[in-house]
Amino acid sequence: MSALLEVRGLTRRFGGLTAVDAVDLDLGEHEFVSIIGPNGAGKTTLFNLVTGLDDPDAGRVRLAGHDVTGFSPEKLAALGVARTFQHGRVFANLSVLDNILVGAHVRFKSVRPAWPAPLSLIEPLAELALALVRPGAVKAEEARMREEALAILARFGDRLLPRKDNPAYSLSYANRRRVEIGRALALGPRLLMLDEPTAGMNQTETAEMQALIGDLKKSGLTILLIEHKLDMVMQLSDRVIVMDEGHVIANGKPAEVRNDPKVIEAYLGHHRADRPPVEEAAE
Repeated sequence: MSALLEVRGLTRRFGGLTAVDAVDLDLGEHEFVSIIGPNGAGKTTLFNLVTGLDDPDAGRVRLAGHDVTGFSPEKLAALGVARTFQHGRVFANLSVLDNILVGAHVRFKSVRPAWPAPLSLIEPLAELALALVRPGAVKAEEARMREEALAILARFGDRLLPRKDNPAYSLSYANRRRVEIGRALALGPRLLMLDEPTAGMNQTETAEMQALIGDLKKSGLTILLIEHKLDMVMQLSDRVIVMDEGHVIANGKPAEVRNDPKVIEAYLGHHRADRPPVEEAAE
């Protein structure tokens, strides 16, 4: 299995606190890997470093063999890296459908002119001209993107498609989380990074989300997941990485990680043989 994502020695310090401490991580093409650990273990900080929202103090990030350390989120999105956030982020005043279409923007080829000129100057002018004139190629691409966005909404059953014209602010919390994932899928990602996608969801909503993520895994999408609901992690993951206090303390198959003494100690504070396994302890 070829490595799509390679992280080596990634480190981030905040004053005297080392939130991510020399982390190594490999993610193969089409692999599903989950990152778990107690609150404050450094999981989301690691995501922020990989996706360009924060800069590491040390270490490198490679995507498909290319060094992308310090790349902006926009540049990484153009390379096929999509992510969601722990607390969810949507464009509240845009419709559900338009939120999905925002995710497809980096794939919109008609706004990328072929003539040589600084993109920072040309692209905004090209977008303005295309918005005013809207030639046939633009209309055709818009129609195709709209059809793809509707197909993404259909993945969520009747949760989003009947609400496609509703503003995102009118949605329930769970549906806003679904919109955010839909927007990430609209990018056509090569790597999908999900930060606690079921946070705040009830049992029914969690089951629906697990089924959706399971379908994405079956489609061959490469997924890196942060999740506290360990039943879901153990059922979906090819491998599980456990972090504690900024370090990786375990990395292996779900069955191997589940009863690792170091993992149990991280979750319980100390290890005792008569303690329940990790998934029970975290309930």
